[in-house]
Amino acid sequence: MHTTDPRPGFAQRMTKEEINTCPIRRWEGPVHVVRTTAELSQAIQALEDETILGFDTETRPAYHKGESYLPSLLQLAGEKEVFLFQLKPLGLPTLLREILANPKVVKAGVALAYDLQELHKLAQFRPAGFVDLGNLAKKAEIKNHGLRGLAAVLLGFRIAKGAQTSNWSRDVLDPAQIQYAATDAWVGRELYLTLRQAGEDSSQ
Repeated sequence: MHTTDPRPGFAQRMTKEEINTCPIRRWEGPVHVVRTTAELSQAIQALEDETILGFDTETRPAYHKGESYLPSLLQLAGEKEVFLFQLKPLGLPTLLREILANPKVVKAGVALAYDLQELHKLAQFRPAGFVDLGNLAKKAEIKNHGLRGLAAVLLGFRIAKGAQTSNWSRDVLDPAQIQYAATDAWVGRELYLTLRQAGEDSSQ
């Protein structure tokens, strides 16, 4: 489901108004919500052959001073399907930590340092294979470094933000939350592929 080549010329930051003129796109493939150990085993098996994953997490928003929550959801997007791991019932099990610590599997996303710091509150692991898209964008002299800005600049579409501040710790995610979470992870993978291709083209 790879999209377009990067737009030439990144001298100017793409404004919020310009981003809002882009068409909205969403992940339209299969999404699996994983909350039991049986579902976890099936998901890990399905991910075994993946070498590039889009990565993201979601946390219930905190609105009051001193209030905080652990990550509720970990998303991994493969080539053809996206998996949403609900961390409240699962914790951060060994099978997931092994993917997060595998240097041979790229995990691409934005603001990874914070996501990893929060996941460490659930369990300790040694992260490997993570690629921060914001850092890749800086190296490519792209002025937008967030997921939404990069999607608009590189892929030519925008991501809906409606479910961003919803309650991610609920036992049953609603369809809007599932689509939002899956789209964020898928876009991370698409952006990595596009930035990698751009890097390869520029080095030839």
